Amino acid sequence: MWEELRLQVFFLCLGAALWSAAAAATHRGSGPRERGHRRHLSLHRHRERGKEGQVLHRSKRGWVWNQFFVIEEYTGPDPVLVGRLHSDVDSGNGNIKYILSGEGAGTIFVIDDKTGNIHATKTLDREEQAQYTLTAQAVARDTNKPLEPPSEFIVKVQDINDNPPEFLHGPYYARVAEMSNVGTSVIKVTATDADDPTYGNSARLVYSILQGQPYFSVEPQTGIIRTALPNMDREARQEYDVVIQAKDMGGHMGGLSGTTQVKITLTDVNDNPPKFAQGVYAMAVSEDKVPGEEVGRLKARDPDLAENGLVDYRILEGDGMNFFEITKDSETQEAVVKLKKPVDFETKRSYTLKVEASNPHVDPRFATWGPYKDTTIVKISVEDADEPPTFMAPSYNFEVEENAPAGTLVGRVHAKDTDIMNNPVRYMIPRYTDLEEFFTINTEDGIIKTTRPLDREAQSWHNISVSAAEIGGHHQDAKVRVNIKVKDVNDNAPEFATQNEVLVCENVSPGKVNLIETVSATDKDEMAHRQHFHFRLAPEVANNHSFSLKDNRDSTASIFVIRKGFSRLSQDVYHLPIEINDNGVPPLSSTNTLIIRVCSCDSKDTILSCNVEPFILSAGLSTGALIAILACIVILLAIVVLFVALRRQKKEPLIVFEEEDIRENIITYDDEGGGEEDTEAFDIATLQNPDGANGFLPLIWSERQQIKTSVTSVAPPYCLWRYCPNRSSCFLFVFTYI
Repeated sequence: MWEELRLQVFFLCLGAALWSAAAAATHRGSGPRERGHRRHLSLHRHRERGKEGQVLHRSKRGWVWNQFFVIEEYTGPDPVLVGRLHSDVDSGNGNIKYILSGEGAGTIFVIDDKTGNIHATKTLDREEQAQYTLTAQAVARDTNKPLEPPSEFIVKVQDINDNPPEFLHGPYYARVAEMSNVGTSVIKVTATDADDPTYGNSARLVYSILQGQPYFSVEPQTGIIRTALPNMDREARQEYDVVIQAKDMGGHMGGLSGTTQVKITLTDVNDNPPKFAQGVYAMAVSEDKVPGEEVGRLKARDPDLAENGLVDYRILEGDGMNFFEITKDSETQEAVVKLKKPVDFETKRSYTLKVEASNPHVDPRFATWGPYKDTTIVKISVEDADEPPTFMAPSYNFEVEENAPAGTLVGRVHAKDTDIMNNPVRYMIPRYTDLEEFFTINTEDGIIKTTRPLDREAQSWHNISVSAAEIGGHHQDAKVRVNIKVKDVNDNAPEFATQNEVLVCENVSPGKVNLIETVSATDKDEMAHRQHFHFRLAPEVANNHSFSLKDNRDSTASIFVIRKGFSRLSQDVYHLPIEINDNGVPPLSSTNTLIIRVCSCDSKDTILSCNVEPFILSAGLSTGALIAILACIVILLAIVVLFVALRRQKKEPLIVFEEEDIRENIITYDDEGGGEEDTEAFDIATLQNPDGANGFLPLIWSERQQIKTSVTSVAPPYCLWRYCPNRSSCFLFVFTYI
């Protein structure tokens, strides 16, 4: 690359030298106004007259400088001469000083302040900065006074081909459908070149394919990759690695280049039909298999992917269409042959099926490549198995009358061994189906009998199972359901449908219009629409004078009142026995008692009360008397409560005693006591604590009132104390001990 760079720099320098020589010759021929690559910018003086006739003078200035271009990436030993500045006021005596400012001034670009020559001291890169804006000015060397206004100019960096093309978005990944036509667009790749696209061919790119032929091609100008071969098959090869090159200088020799990787994947289309690996598949099924069990599997292979590789299966024909079915395992895409109905080795030992596999999604572009289906033959052989016995019926229904004696025949079940050995069969009733053991079965012939009388009203149906097993077999058994209906006989007498009491008013009037109740009956026996009941009064009340009964001949009866003047005080409840007969075989009857209660009613026959207690009270006392009694009771209760409350709140005696021993005032009387050993006459503790005496009863006499005592007036358990605080008054205390 550096050899190419040096060559480009050489050609550029040679061109610049030739151009400079031609410019110098032109300058010499044109005189002082225009000289080669130096440009004469001067402000000439001219006169202008004003309106007043004055002559105006304007100073003249001018710049002369070389053409300012610099080649990038120059690596010579000396600084590159960029150009030269010169002012018309410069006479060459050194009094003029040139000053340079702006981008890169003093670092990249330096100026000789005497001659005005500008040099580039560093290597420049156009891709980093394409141009620099600088400002030049001429000043007096001794005073630094500007002699000319500042003038701005641009130094452009001239481009060379120093940057190769780059694929900024690589590597690339692309997908294209298999079997695509030639020229189908796959992907577009794009390279960029940092060189100047407006100068030369440094940024003019051309694309080419280095790897991936003859399958793919690339357009040189656009970079679009296209298919180059027809019928590219994904099943043969799925991925391709393609290398694309981008070269500048229009692809000519000496240009720089860059490459990128493109991985192209062929996507799948439905271009392959399903195919069975075998023309005939053999399977076997045992005769003891149940419907729904798997018999075998087969698969038609389709190399396509996803929905293009989906396969559906179906049975086209065969003698086993009614016994077998086919489904698909969605995970493995296999056809699963299952048993549809039980097969019997003794009846048929082999079946044949024709199975078809097809694609549910066919691409119309490749429909002519079909058909997208395949067929095969499946042969299924039936294997013999030791099967349990088979009952001659799927279920059995028997009937037996209720109350039939034990040992009554119910029915017979029959099973046989369908195997070639035809072993004898043993019968039994599983106990969990007949917990109370109502039935028994003969183990050899399958005859079912009762073990005790059955009651239809307790249980009308008995559902049991009977199992049959081969004698000497592999202990396999078969079960069958046996439904036994208990036939009804008339063994239950009728009774009232409801047991409600009948309420009748005291002032009820007799007659046929005074219907007080309509009774009906029910029977536990099964009589259905034939059920009919007859009613009549029991013989012991047939001639009563209070109520009558009428049989309505529709299994109901009406009760009427035949007298008036009922009184709850004399009798509040009546019991009316009624006899009910049914029409069964044999006919049965029962006597049921209807309870009739007498109640108090108003004038509109509205029941007020059916209780007798309030009337007993009102017969002896009026309402006012009852209120007075209750008031007295309340007053007495209040007095008792008040007395108890006062007793509990009293903490001091009613009479204030002086501080003296009351035992000194004991009244003596002519009665010989029992002495100290007589502990029953008094309680010494009570004498010591008169405030705590139980039943303390003070008696106070006013003054001048005489106290008469006698021995017989006070006797144990009473005690008397006399207390006289002065001569005019005394106190007598009587204590009693309870």
